[in-house]
Amino acid sequence: MSIWSFGRQGDPSSRGDDELRMIPTWSMVLAVVLFLAMQYVFHVVMPHHKHELLPLRLMMSYAWGTLLASYALLLGYVSRDVKRRGMSPGLWMLMCVVLPGGIGAVVYFLLRQPVLSKCPNCTTLIAATYHYCPQCQFQMAPVCGTCHRGVKITDVYCTQCGHDLAQDGAPARLRSYSD
Repeated sequence: MSIWSFGRQGDPSSRGDDELRMIPTWSMVLAVVLFLAMQYVFHVVMPHHKHELLPLRLMMSYAWGTLLASYALLLGYVSRDVKRRGMSPGLWMLMCVVLPGGIGAVVYFLLRQPVLSKCPNCTTLIAATYHYCPQCQFQMAPVCGTCHRGVKITDVYCTQCGHDLAQDGAPARLRSYSD
């Protein structure tokens, strides 16, 4: 769990904001520098004797600047996300930089580990998708008492088997909307 998500866990609109906050400042500065460098290259360094090519020069400078700036932001995000997931930062940053055309980032997003969270009862690191802690059997998320599949805390009946969830006697912290 990130430091920005406390108190806003249930709000799905805040998830994107939390992901954007993970981009480090160095990555944002590098993105701006790369964008401006592409503007400099296309408008100052490259010869521009034909003024009728100005629209093409503008389009190419913005396209290449945006591409390089986006890549810098992607590297910054990966550098923070890899630490949050308990993976090797050096290896993944090397893969993202060395493999051409963003292939390293695509491989990272395909192979990344799930985000780990701590069990509030025994502080064991577990995947966020677990319904029970594997060490102490602490119930982390609401489940159906019949089929034991995950349900939302706002559900009255299980979406898989139709069981009345009010009969399960879930812990009070998981029944916040039912009473």
